Amino acid sequence: MITLTENAVAAMKTALSGGGEPAQGVRITVEPGGCAGLKYLMGLEGGPREGDAIIETDGVRLFVDVGSQPHVNGMTVDFVMGLESSGFIFDNPNAADKCACGKSFT
Repeated sequence: MITLTENAVAAMKTALSGGGEPAQGVRITVEPGGCAGLKYLMGLEGGPREGDAIIETDGVRLFVDVGSQPHVNGMTVDFVMGLESSGFIFDNPNAADKCACGKSFT
């Protein structure tokens, strides 16, 4: 459903090991918002919820709720570090269009 690059796995492992509360994985959610209509939200999560898809890559667990699953199916998540900005990049084949910052889509 979701592919993580090596850089994304490394960034998520760093976040999981540095979080204040114990986390079992990372939740990726799609919600209405952003300048293009839908936006991605990511955060540390204590465990899966009912109906979640659980994707595991190199020891990193992703949790995706039922409503978000159709929006992220086939997506690749990368992590880039640059002089001007660093962060997760979403390459989503389901997105018809995306905003300039790449954090929201239609």
